[in-house]
Amino acid sequence: MAGTMGLLCLITMANVVVRYFTNISFAFTEEISIALMVVMTLTGAAHAFVDNKHIAITYFVDLLGPRGHRIARGLALLAALVMFALLTWFGTRMAWDDFRFEVTSPALGIPQWIYTVWLPLLSALIVVRILGALRRWRAGSD
Repeated sequence: MAGTMGLLCLITMANVVVRYFTNISFAFTEEISIALMVVMTLTGAAHAFVDNKHIAITYFVDLLGPRGHRIARGLALLAALVMFALLTWFGTRMAWDDFRFEVTSPALGIPQWIYTVWLPLLSALIVVRILGALRRWRAGSD
């Protein structure tokens, strides 16, 4: 995650410096930056599920007792599991279509699947992490 963020900062800084001194922008850096932001976001989400640090609105859950809190946690994990499983499924279909139809990226003209394949792979990683969190939840240690 940190490496992705560092690379994103370097690419963006290089583009700003070149644009400042030459009035020419590297258009392709936007394409790479967007792909790196997706990778960084999904990697961070996978890490957040392990540590139970994902975004949660807990106002109503905090009003519940320990049992209600536990049930709400289980339901939240199940909802996240379904959402990321669907993202894995549809992301795989999208990456496969990009590969099958030889879609190229707009700025660099490289195969688009190189960018889109990260969505289902990292979503599948999140599914594995959520399954681990569900296992800990069932065991009562979460």
